[in-house]
Amino acid sequence: MVRPANLETVEFTGLRGKVAKLVESNFFVNFIILVIIGNAVVLGMETSKSIGEDTLGLLHHLDHLALVIFTVELLLKFYVYRWSFFRQGWNIFDFVIVAIALVPATGELAVLRTLRILRVLRLLSVVPSMRRVIAALLHAIPGMASIMSVLLIIFYVGSVLTTKLFGDDFEMLFGSIAKSMYTLFQLMTLEGWSAEVVKPVMEVYPYSWVFFIPFIIMTSFAVLNLFIGIIVDAMNMIHEGEQAEKNKKANTIKQPSTEQKLQEIQEELSDIKALLKK
Repeated sequence: MVRPANLETVEFTGLRGKVAKLVESNFFVNFIILVIIGNAVVLGMETSKSIGEDTLGLLHHLDHLALVIFTVELLLKFYVYRWSFFRQGWNIFDFVIVAIALVPATGELAVLRTLRILRVLRLLSVVPSMRRVIAALLHAIPGMASIMSVLLIIFYVGSVLTTKLFGDDFEMLFGSIAKSMYTLFQLMTLEGWSAEVVKPVMEVYPYSWVFFIPFIIMTSFAVLNLFIGIIVDAMNMIHEGEQAEKNKKANTIKQPSTEQKLQEIQEELSDIKALLKK
């Protein structure tokens, strides 16, 4: 796990330093990944009706063991980062996922047992490549919201048109604005668009393709490509930001500090004075 931003340059000492090296080591991160994957397999096996009681009991013990490991992991990180632990969003995400699993799943809270599978989502916070994908999606939300707004306007205009044009003869498909929106959504997904919607309507309204074809092209292809373009652009921005941060750190390490430069100048002046005295 990467340190919080405000602790990146801090070197911990003593026991805290040893624990920090442990939780930040590749071995520890890979171990947690294996535990998450193993726990996902266990939770999946618990759903099988062909498993015997003995095997089911073993699976429950393994599930509890995974929860103990996750809890110890968070406690170790909290010991290292203290309250700065909660300044990083991924740490809060992990904390919430584990906290849900720690709530007693009895009585009305028994439904929380089904939420144990949410622990698999911790892979999103542990694997760096997955973190970048989620960060890109979050970064793309404003652009995606704009596209969704445009798409909603197109759907509303299309639903009003189709309801007025085809609603009388195709009550199930275009009998109301709600039904028309659902049918247009089916057209956008291209699920049975020809056999179930367009062809039946064209038998009554031969020129209805003038509306359907442009609508499908506009929503299914153009809007989809816009979504992909925004997400790809966001991922490129995240990658460029990470690369710039790495370059900044590298330059900081390579370039001497002001104090070091002053010390070097003083040493050079001392050498010059010594030579002049000779």
